[in-house]
Amino acid sequence: MTQVAQNYADALYDLARDEGFDKQILDELTGVERLFGENPDYVRLLSASNLRKSEKLGVLDEAFSGRVHTYLLSFLKLLCEQGHIRELPNCLRRCRSRYNEDHGILDLLAISAVPLSEEMRAKLIRRVADLTGKHVELRSKVDPGVLGGLRLEYEGKSLDGTVRQRLDGLKKALSDTVL
Repeated sequence: MTQVAQNYADALYDLARDEGFDKQILDELTGVERLFGENPDYVRLLSASNLRKSEKLGVLDEAFSGRVHTYLLSFLKLLCEQGHIRELPNCLRRCRSRYNEDHGILDLLAISAVPLSEEMRAKLIRRVADLTGKHVELRSKVDPGVLGGLRLEYEGKSLDGTVRQRLDGLKKALSDTVL
């Protein structure tokens, strides 16, 4: 994450938290970032050097005025004016991280070869919550390349208990022994 994104996101989050709008801002920021991701031409337009800043701000007003909190609209305009609108995904990550930290939430990604059953999801959430003392928000992803087992990713860390990881470790051990 760039320092620019961190600084802007921290300013937005601190203001929203102090005013009691942190959840609303996070939800709306998530929606805006998703919209930008689905419409990359919109981001290119807001980044275009041949478009005056006043025109870019007008585009933002037209799209979001009355639809998002004024703090978020002002934030988007500031990013646009300063030429940092492409930092929005990093800003969202930083705001989400700060929100989760403030509210005792652990954002956990479970990667498995097949979809997790509801029973397995509940068991995993319960186990991780017991270990961490945090409320666990579980997202899951299917990756047939893991072959079996589970890889957990959270707070920039990874716990890999997959068959793929074990096979790779065995292969490395065997090649080290042979050489």
